[in-house]
Amino acid sequence: MSCCTPDGSCSTGSANTVTVGGAAIATVYNVSGMTCGHCKSTLTREIGALEDVLSVDVDVAAGRVTVTTTDEPDDAKLAEVVDEAGYELTGRAA
Repeated sequence: MSCCTPDGSCSTGSANTVTVGGAAIATVYNVSGMTCGHCKSTLTREIGALEDVLSVDVDVAAGRVTVTTTDEPDDAKLAEVVDEAGYELTGRAA
C-alpha cells in the first residue's frame, strides 16, 4: 500500500525514448499518483534495481519518470515494478 493516498491507490504514466550517444536509451514515462519525496525515492530505488538500468530521474511535479538503460527498456517489466511499488505505469510520454 502506498503512503500517497488514503486508499493506497497510486498510478503512473507513459514514456518517450531517446538514444543518448548511441550507448544509452533514455525513456520518459508519465506516472500519476506521485506526491512526495517518498514516492521519488521509492521509484528511484525499485526501478534502479532492474538489470540494464543506468539511471532513474523522477519528477514528481510533472508526473514523469525518466529511465536510462543500456538497451531498449522492457515496458512490461517496468510497469510491473512500478505497480508493485504502489503506482501505475500507464505508458510512454508523448
